[in-house]
Amino acid sequence: MRPIQMVDTKTQYQKIKAEVDKAVIDVMESSAFINGKAVQDFAAGLSHYLGAKHTIPCANGTDALQIAMMALGLQPGDEVITPSFTYVATTEVIALLQLTPVFVEVDAKTFCIDPVSLEKAITPKTKAIVPVHLYGHAAPMEEIMAIAKRHNLFVIEDNAQAIGCEYNFSDGAKKKTGVIGDIGTTSFYPSKNLGAFGDGGAIFANDDELAAKMKMIANHGQSKQYYHDVVGCNSRLDSIQAAILNIKLKHLDEYIVARRAAADYYDKAFANHPKIRTPFRAAYSQHVFHQYTLILDGVDNPAEYRNGLKQFLADHSIPAMIYYPVPGHKQKMFEQFNVASQVMPVTDWLTERVISLPIHTELDEEQLSFISTKVLEYIKK
Repeated sequence: MRPIQMVDTKTQYQKIKAEVDKAVIDVMESSAFINGKAVQDFAAGLSHYLGAKHTIPCANGTDALQIAMMALGLQPGDEVITPSFTYVATTEVIALLQLTPVFVEVDAKTFCIDPVSLEKAITPKTKAIVPVHLYGHAAPMEEIMAIAKRHNLFVIEDNAQAIGCEYNFSDGAKKKTGVIGDIGTTSFYPSKNLGAFGDGGAIFANDDELAAKMKMIANHGQSKQYYHDVVGCNSRLDSIQAAILNIKLKHLDEYIVARRAAADYYDKAFANHPKIRTPFRAAYSQHVFHQYTLILDGVDNPAEYRNGLKQFLADHSIPAMIYYPVPGHKQKMFEQFNVASQVMPVTDWLTERVISLPIHTELDEEQLSFISTKVLEYIKK
């Protein structure tokens, strides 16, 4: 059996090596390393894939969120609502821009922002909502957009973990996540479903004026060379990464199929086990399984039990990860906002019980069988 990786980017690369190598060499021979044709081609291809009018490539997913908030003209003290149960990048940019993060609960099934908690948190100072499509499952965007419309709020989708996910609206319409809100953002970190061989990110918008402003902000605030209209930053996707992503974009749908097949295998292996909750799929979301995250339930001392499983798997050369053991409202960086005392029973419950198993495009049946067998071996002890 091949060694089990949490994400097997090397084997994935071997399958598209000829395409990728040629694309990289083409960039090197052109010497157009910054904002070259590869970047423009990738932006156009990703816009077409997602159904976005505008795609602005940038340096990473965190920059994408920052640029989005800067473009909306949010002012110090404005409140931005976001789930506490997410990676810190979603919320650190709020504080970085001297905005006020407002943490809310998530749904215990989907891991995504809870619309009821969201609406309760809105105040006269609230200006934006940042829903996170966590682990590859879409947040309830139809409800979120309705809430945003009622309260005249901006919506910035954090789509770093769910690129390619399709959202099904109640009227039968379908859209890809990332192009439903006012702005969408994503990351091309190597472990992502569409991952570069380094850092990268992108921003999506259908509004011409907003897209033009974000493009300026990402390029030192300049509308043309040496004419700087707004305060900006320097955030670029380099041409080599764009060339690689352009190749991988062509394979993204097949990558999603492979991830779903691995998830289906796990689902069957763990079906109806009293101590395991497998990932939920809401009818509105076509899950793309950036992570395959179990909830361990019905056990004493759940965090200790979960950590024991992680160590047991490691002892058998099976990696597993805990995303995320410390929620945003309990992170030290946010002490200034006096949020640590917030009561978030669902978030606290999840942080003690979630564990993510290996899931990627290169898992074979032998590996999946070994992983699931070892999980059940520990659970049945």
